[in-house]
Amino acid sequence: MKIPSFNYLNFGETIMSTENSLTDIVRVSPQTNDLVEREMAGQNDQIKAETKALVEAIKTRAQSEIENAQTISQDAYLNAIRSAREAVEQNQLLDPKRIEHSVIMIQRDAEANWQKTVDEITSLGDRLQEAAQAAWDILMGQDNSGVK
Repeated sequence: MKIPSFNYLNFGETIMSTENSLTDIVRVSPQTNDLVEREMAGQNDQIKAETKALVEAIKTRAQSEIENAQTISQDAYLNAIRSAREAVEQNQLLDPKRIEHSVIMIQRDAEANWQKTVDEITSLGDRLQEAAQAAWDILMGQDNSGVK
């Protein structure tokens, strides 16, 4: 099996490869360029160019896979939500009349509980007032019972 050879020309951030009169242009980021130049100091320019193109291809592929995974995840979520909504609409799992009845019952319970709370606070206030009056009367030497 013969491995095709590529001719790479480095034009700053762009690498051009030619094979059988076809030309591919690979844009090389400054980070990739700096990394390869630093880590492969002393290598010939063709090896560096191929390495730069390889790194950029891997980065492009990884980015594409990430974007694809995000799209698939978002689509799956949206499909699940649509399916749930359709199931509720088709099966009428939640009867609007029952929901309305439940809301009315909750309101009645809340009003009854509120009234009980108000009554208890009023009763507590009355008892505190009576206790304060009794303490005042004892302190002042007054006896409302008629016995002194």
